[in-house]
Amino acid sequence: MSTEQSTPEVDVDVVIVGAGGGGLAAALAAADAGASVVVLEKLDAPGGNTALSTGSIPAAGSRFQREAGVEDDPDRMTADLLRQSGPHEAEHLTRRLAETSAALVEWLVDDHAIGLSLITDYKHVGHTVTRLHAPRSRRGIDLSNDLVAACRRAGVDIVTGNPVTELVVEDGAVRGVVVEGERTERHVIRAGAVVLAANGFAANRDLVARWAPELAGLEYFGAHGSTGEAIEWGLELGATMRNRSAFQGYAAVAYPHGSILSWTTQEKGGVIVDSRGVRLGDEIVGYSGFAAEVLTGTAPIWAVYDARIRDITLREEEFAELVEMGGAKECATIDDLASVVGVDVEALRSTLDAYAAAARGDEPDSHGRTDFGIAPLEPPYVASRVSPGLFHTQGGLDVDDDARVLRENGSPVPGLFAVGGVAAGVSGQQGGRGYSSGNGLLTAVGLGRLAGTAAAEGQA
Repeated sequence: MSTEQSTPEVDVDVVIVGAGGGGLAAALAAADAGASVVVLEKLDAPGGNTALSTGSIPAAGSRFQREAGVEDDPDRMTADLLRQSGPHEAEHLTRRLAETSAALVEWLVDDHAIGLSLITDYKHVGHTVTRLHAPRSRRGIDLSNDLVAACRRAGVDIVTGNPVTELVVEDGAVRGVVVEGERTERHVIRAGAVVLAANGFAANRDLVARWAPELAGLEYFGAHGSTGEAIEWGLELGATMRNRSAFQGYAAVAYPHGSILSWTTQEKGGVIVDSRGVRLGDEIVGYSGFAAEVLTGTAPIWAVYDARIRDITLREEEFAELVEMGGAKECATIDDLASVVGVDVEALRSTLDAYAAAARGDEPDSHGRTDFGIAPLEPPYVASRVSPGLFHTQGGLDVDDDARVLRENGSPVPGLFAVGGVAAGVSGQQGGRGYSSGNGLLTAVGLGRLAGTAAAEGQA
């Protein structure tokens, strides 16, 4: 922690550490408020975990919902998120983000030409109405690229390959950052406020073992820059961590392709089976919550659905590419399916027969599933080999309603803000089960806008 000599001058009003969705949204909001802004990214390209996501931001009561005839409001969104998460240590953020979510997506679209539209063909995990707003491609890289372009139009400098190594602290207040890297000589950037937007700690195995050891068995598929040092800086200044066990996992990363298998395949009626030909649980707990169940199975793990579900899901570009790459194998019969999956045919037949009976309502599902989409499954079947993965952690620094980092006694650390994976998320303390679709981007982009506005106050 640097303690550079105090001086009233600043080089820039607001420094943003990290060029993912949270950092870019914070930069836009600060620039809108008249502040000078620089975004520092340690990697060679912006995007972070946002670029690897589906780009989905939940919002309640947006004009896009009204135009589609969807009735929604912040109270309903808050109730939905808390129902999924259970009680947790950042419930104030759940309500705050729900209350500001409609203004968030309308600001992105109307003020900054970010390409978002309401997803109406599914609700996804944790939501009782359609409220996810995403790029038409359902690719986070398009959201990230739009945010970068908007920042450039707003006059925001985005400097890549410039790692921040420590904060400049004077009399307990954050006054800037120190930058130093392999291609960057050590230098200090003084600022009126610093926004930490460097995501969580999932790429740092030592911190995972220390803060969330239950995640150690999950392979990491997120951005390489999520190494947790920004959280450590906050802790050094007396901040506390909240919801440290929360994470967004994914139960079905296509193997060996590395892309996610759309969970629409499961919501529409598919199942996950292991090498014994048995299901591992109730798939409708969601792609994040089900990751832990997949860990209990015996590899290889396969997602089984049918050609009808495949064809419905083809509207999603990433899934269509997976199909083109051979990641969705069509099987005319259960015998063919068992051969592809490599399991005993009678064991698989028994599993699918029992599932079909539950889907028809003839008997309860053995795992408690009650939503079967268009199941029972019917030939031709489709199988995709999958493995569980960790995409980002959601335990982070305690922050207030405007993303100011809070000390253990509840007082803010002057000049310091945290968003996205650096801040406490809203997915609770149930590991991956508390995650609702879009929670990661909600606390990144949603908190980013709030932090940028607050950080700019008094700086411009």
